[in-house]
Amino acid sequence: MDHTPEISSVLINGEKKAVWSAITNEEKLLQWYAPGSPWKIPNLKDGEKVTFTLMPSVHNNLIEEYPMSLTIEKIIPYQEFSLYLEAQQMLLSFTLEEEANGIRVTINSEGFNQSLANLKALVEGKEIPYV
Repeated sequence: MDHTPEISSVLINGEKKAVWSAITNEEKLLQWYAPGSPWKIPNLKDGEKVTFTLMPSVHNNLIEEYPMSLTIEKIIPYQEFSLYLEAQQMLLSFTLEEEANGIRVTINSEGFNQSLANLKALVEGKEIPYV
């Protein structure tokens, strides 16, 4: 039986360069992906280690910060940014695709709709809805 994995996706009215920067720049990630949870991306290259520290918020049940180690699996500039999350043995992939009305950003897993709404707001210059 064929099983299509669940995905999260959003259409952003913006330039591909701005969207790419928002998903690969640690300062911009801090603003939209679990806002206030810092990223450390020393080098934007395949095989490089990345640290993401999830901070306690109203959106999770944490009482203290939760650092996670990831490895950059694939970078195709302006098309794909994939990270492997060691603890969960999960590949998290962001893909960008140009459409008539903007840039479609897709994450290869469900449950990221609030994060993608934040990304859309950041790139479009609006207030971040899920802080």
